[in-house]
Amino acid sequence: MQSARYIAHIDMDAFFAAIEQRDNPLYKGKPVVVGADPKAGRGRGVVSTCSYEARKFGIYSSLPISIAYRLCPQAIFLPVNMEKYLAVSRQIYNILNTFTPSIESISIDEAFLDITGSFYLFGGPPAACKLIKEKIKKETKLTASIGLAPTKMAAKIASDICKPNGFLEVTNEKLLDFLWPLPIEKISGLGKRSKEILNERGIRTIKDLAKQKKDYLVSVFGKSGEYFWYLANGIDNSEVCGQHEAKSISSETTFEKDTESRELIKRTLLMLSEDVSARLRQDKLKARTVTLKIRLTGFQTYTRAFTFSKATNFIDEIYKAAKMLYDKFTSSKPERSEVAKPERSEVAKPERSEVAKPERGEVPKIRLIGIKTSNLIPQDEKDSLFDEKADRKKENMHKAVEIIKEKFGDKVIFRAANMER
Repeated sequence: MQSARYIAHIDMDAFFAAIEQRDNPLYKGKPVVVGADPKAGRGRGVVSTCSYEARKFGIYSSLPISIAYRLCPQAIFLPVNMEKYLAVSRQIYNILNTFTPSIESISIDEAFLDITGSFYLFGGPPAACKLIKEKIKKETKLTASIGLAPTKMAAKIASDICKPNGFLEVTNEKLLDFLWPLPIEKISGLGKRSKEILNERGIRTIKDLAKQKKDYLVSVFGKSGEYFWYLANGIDNSEVCGQHEAKSISSETTFEKDTESRELIKRTLLMLSEDVSARLRQDKLKARTVTLKIRLTGFQTYTRAFTFSKATNFIDEIYKAAKMLYDKFTSSKPERSEVAKPERSEVAKPERSEVAKPERGEVPKIRLIGIKTSNLIPQDEKDSLFDEKADRKKENMHKAVEIIKEKFGDKVIFRAANMER
């Protein structure tokens, strides 16, 4: 087992829905669903988050919104207000930074903290976690659940078990006692198919898995088998990585109705670019690669990627790259003036589920569109000696917009839908 480490997993409780209930007293104690418009059961898209009152009806994150409506038509259905949620997320991460610099951001409302080197400042590891919960509650009026353990996997499992508004510590000495009775699907990275294969062999609990010979698991799963064996035996040396080590930041949306409207798609790309840019800037990151995801009416899914000559987190550059990839996908003759040719570019292979690509020049109907940024580096890291003056002007403009939105709200200022003009 591990030498003593103290890893905390912090997960906000029903984050989007809890913020809405906090801000509107009429929503408290009622089923609240944040996500797409249900359109009286005919809506498209999915549930982003729902309150615990809504979960009693069988509603959960990623459930199709039409099903959520059928399960609980009396629920309060609200649109996603990402600007508001990001502002609260910044508050929470500012709190976490007062306890340790070793923070790995998993999402807007979830993070790992390594408090091994700082817990003594707060009276011990459990005391530090309880202070985190108290400070979040005091400053945001929201609750968090925290798992504390020697490994990241055990800490995350502990926070899931103690939700909502809970705290659960798993000590180094009790790590296997905690893990072994659990079902094998609790193992990080062990998916549905792997679970089926193991179940067919009578392996159902983490203890069953731990008792297998490592070589046997490698013969069944390859290198992943060794990884599963180590985790089942409480051996996990994975570190809490800083925010700059995040692999990607993405945003996507499902249209209410499959569309071939170029104007609607471009407006949506602009909205997604703003979301991704805001999250990159919140995490003080820049991206070298933008990937466009397109899902057509028949669920055929394609990805196309563009790599910049230098990393960016500016809205206009992300948008122009995404728009260029969209135009190339739908037309054999994209306009030359849209984006300067990159030093390096990549066209990703289509996902396995896709069928034949639409004929050139044909505008397909699109069900879902998304933008992902990857190859991330810290915002203050320079990867080019050129255009520093232009970059400073863009940076000052972005900061000015952020200050205005923070002071007066996100509706007071917005970008034009057509950024080419």
